[in-house]
Amino acid sequence: MSKEVIVIGGGIIGLCSAYYLQKEGHNVTVIDKSNMDSGASYVNAGYLSPSHIIPLSAPGVMKKGLKWMFDKSSPLYIKPRLDLDFLKWTWAFNKSCNIKHVNKAIPAIKDIALLSQELYDDIKASNSFRFHYEKKGLFMLCQTDKALEEEIKVAAIAKNEGLEVSTLSRDEIESLEPNVKINSVGATYYKCDSHTTPHEFMEDMKAYLKASGVLFKSNESVDDLTVSNGKITSIQTTKEQLKADEFILAAGSWSSILSKKLGIKLLLQAGKGYRINTQKDTGITIPAILTERKVAITPMNGFTRFAGTMEIAGINQNINTVRVDAIANAVQEYYPNIMVSEDEKFNAASGLRPVSPDGLPYIGKSSKCHNLTIASGHAMMGWSMATATGKLVSEIVGGEQTSIKIDSFNPDRKF
Repeated sequence: MSKEVIVIGGGIIGLCSAYYLQKEGHNVTVIDKSNMDSGASYVNAGYLSPSHIIPLSAPGVMKKGLKWMFDKSSPLYIKPRLDLDFLKWTWAFNKSCNIKHVNKAIPAIKDIALLSQELYDDIKASNSFRFHYEKKGLFMLCQTDKALEEEIKVAAIAKNEGLEVSTLSRDEIESLEPNVKINSVGATYYKCDSHTTPHEFMEDMKAYLKASGVLFKSNESVDDLTVSNGKITSIQTTKEQLKADEFILAAGSWSSILSKKLGIKLLLQAGKGYRINTQKDTGITIPAILTERKVAITPMNGFTRFAGTMEIAGINQNINTVRVDAIANAVQEYYPNIMVSEDEKFNAASGLRPVSPDGLPYIGKSSKCHNLTIASGHAMMGWSMATATGKLVSEIVGGEQTSIKIDSFNPDRKF
């Protein structure tokens, strides 16, 4: 049965939700507070990464986070502040940093990432989409034997989960990437991974949705929600009042602000990431993560992107030049012949990723609101999980059995 559906949020998760909802015959409206041309969905590394099976909240991460708290150039920077939501999130994050949680999270992350990759394949195969999409795998480049040993352990877990991964020597890396000098002792190589050019996908998707009858309302914030008998009856935006049968909350780092109005306490923190683009011919053809520095390298359509860092410091759009410099310095450490220019650093951009305490997204309905489906909290995996999330949202709204188990993504889960 066709329903009127409002999707709150025009990022990658919101657009993919709209895509699958309209395919099921629903009338869809997408609302976003921005112009829908910037933010995390446009500045990410573009990875489709089944390889990233270990959640952010893993053993030892909190200890590293405390150490890095005093280093603004560190890969993970958590700015200490007296904020109740932040303190609750930090407590829950610390509780999740254990091997039991990791073992439980691995199959859930793998299943949604693999489903997402299959769905990207389907979308790319259609005549309506031309976005850049390559399957060249992903290097986890290491500069120390210790880091390589740790990555080999992770690769063994991935291989046990059925993912295609191998260990490479320095010479083997050079044979696969002969046109660029790489300073590395070795790497693990995930052949299961793919990459895209994010803005191309976003533009393709917006054009397709508009042509399919999806209504877009940009530069329009949702200020309030009216609830009756456990259901949203209408929403009030900065411009108008709107009604619908079903509502999708895919507002990224802003999702917890809106959910509070419904008595739903989503533990979320905004995790800022940065990107630097270079138009120079770098010679790089295979995406890579610089393991010790947590920086992602992606050869995109016509340029190379260097992206990274996780800065948890509240919702703000400020560019921290120290963190931009850290990315640029990491690039030269691993690729000694590539120099990031001052202009390229000056043109760096950032985006806010919604980070849950346990490294798993929130996907599903809360018991506190029967016609709201939540789709947020994907952290660095939003791009990898987007299409699957959209598919799951449409199945939830349609009352269908979901393509994969979603118990681990329950928005009401306790920490």
